[in-house]
Amino acid sequence: MNPDDTNPTPNIITVHVNGQPLTVPAGSSLLQVLTHLTAGAEEVDSGRIATALNGQHIARGLRDQTLLTQGDHITTFEPITGG
Repeated sequence: MNPDDTNPTPNIITVHVNGQPLTVPAGSSLLQVLTHLTAGAEEVDSGRIATALNGQHIARGLRDQTLLTQGDHITTFEPITGG
């Protein structure tokens, strides 16, 4: 069993944000964690941050519905734009 998959405290989970561990309440959404880590929801909702969860892109509109689980890996980055 992977150590990241075990959870000794059921009300708290550990996720990894850009490679760094972060403990959050169980049942937290991706949007809640991003809002906590940034200046606030305005920056998160403005499109200045793109996200991937366990290597899969998560659209901005799905962040509040995307619940995190023990050991998840979140990657944040600036979206690539241009033409």
